[in-house]
Amino acid sequence: MARIAVIGAGMGAMAAAARLAVAGHRVTVYERAATHGGGVGRLARDGFAFDTGPGLLHLPAVYRDLFVKTGKESLEKNVELVQVDPASGHLFADGTAVSLPNASRAGVIEALDAAVGAGAGERWSELVNRAREVWDATRRPLLEEPLRDGPAAREALGRDPYPAMRGRGLFRRSTPPTLASVGKRELKDPRLVALLESHALAYGLDPRRTPASATVLPYMEQTFGSWYVRGGMRGLADALHARCVARRVEFRFGAEVVGLIEKDGRTAGVELAGGEPAEADMVVAGVSPGRLAAIAPGAGEGPGSAVPPGRFTVFLALRGDRPEGVAHRTVVHSPDREAELEAVFGEGDPRAHRPTVTVLRPDDPATRPDGAHEAVTLTATVAPQGRADWRDGAAAAAFAERMTDAAAAAVPGLRERLLWREFRTPADTEAATGAEGGGVPAPVLAGAGGAFLRPGNATGVPGLYLAGGFAHPGGGLAHAGMSGAMVAGLIVDGAGWRGSQ
Repeated sequence: MARIAVIGAGMGAMAAAARLAVAGHRVTVYERAATHGGGVGRLARDGFAFDTGPGLLHLPAVYRDLFVKTGKESLEKNVELVQVDPASGHLFADGTAVSLPNASRAGVIEALDAAVGAGAGERWSELVNRAREVWDATRRPLLEEPLRDGPAAREALGRDPYPAMRGRGLFRRSTPPTLASVGKRELKDPRLVALLESHALAYGLDPRRTPASATVLPYMEQTFGSWYVRGGMRGLADALHARCVARRVEFRFGAEVVGLIEKDGRTAGVELAGGEPAEADMVVAGVSPGRLAAIAPGAGEGPGSAVPPGRFTVFLALRGDRPEGVAHRTVVHSPDREAELEAVFGEGDPRAHRPTVTVLRPDDPATRPDGAHEAVTLTATVAPQGRADWRDGAAAAAFAERMTDAAAAAVPGLRERLLWREFRTPADTEAATGAEGGGVPAPVLAGAGGAFLRPGNATGVPGLYLAGGFAHPGGGLAHAGMSGAMVAGLIVDGAGWRGSQ
């Protein structure tokens, strides 16, 4: 039995802690904040409740496997997991509206044909079919196996497996395809292009620079569905924390790790703020690149070190009940996508544009005081703190106002129903989680020479491992859960562990 120190109580770190405890190790989690969950938080006020992090789960099999492997009770015994249907509604800049059913290829084709025009559904379906080749090529090396060192492994993942349609003419292979170029060539209609690019933007990815392999994001959602935890997604973090506690994982909150203890060239524990040492045979770090660099300089060097975009979230408490048949999630697309992309990723004013806004309206009594009220959450991808000064209260309030204006297209009578509004900026995320700039990491992707990978789970420091969204296989609830599985596999079975079975 080894003593293992886990830095941070985010989803990836807790996933590793639970698996390691079941394997017989003595695990202690050190978290600088007062609670668990990392970015999977909750805001409660006046009987309303809102998720401050992810609003939906894709690829729930990751957490089903985690709960099966760490105890006798399944995931569904701990949370009420429900499929969201329709999966999403979309309101495009020209006024076109479409509702896409959950995990139904035929239904999506029919809906797009009806809303966009004959043939639109088939063009979308053909692109998603090609994205399946990306899934088949990258599922194991990107989601189920630790990132292997060596030029051959990196080179393989640096190639984009998306089978882009061949263009005509002399310059048909002049540049590697990006998500934006694939959308323009294969989907043609600007509404379908906006639909495709919105999947990348939701993860903080610039479709103009993101490899075509990002088509795997809509493929995963359409194939495995969109899921919600009754009571709010925070319930998943609570269930994972409870599973850790049941497996005798010790949590120390308000305990900030400021350095590693090394002995004989390998990790021997952690140093807490104030100088308190905590001995350990191995350490798992589930922290952002900046915090990792301060704790263990050089340990997390590799691709994906730039600060990613953040999330601006608005919480709306509304009077009046939630109408029947309303979509859980509606995406209100920006009227000027190029201006939005420049504001988030380029040289545009990061606080002056009208963003793409995702409107979440869960049909969940636990989120509201009674049936005469409704809790609505708005999210938008924005530039991180630093490139924009989100601590400027007036500018942040003005941005929240623009988001509310956009959401009114999806929530008729919103202004008249509004009781109160709160918002969270990337600056707030930075303060709450410690992530530089309040950046939210994206899932790893193949292609672009490996630029969209993350540091591997095993580091160059013996005995130090990385979990969570800032390590392989990147951000998102499912990917964070898989990072925990990879770390546990490497520690329990050694460097020769070949991945989840």
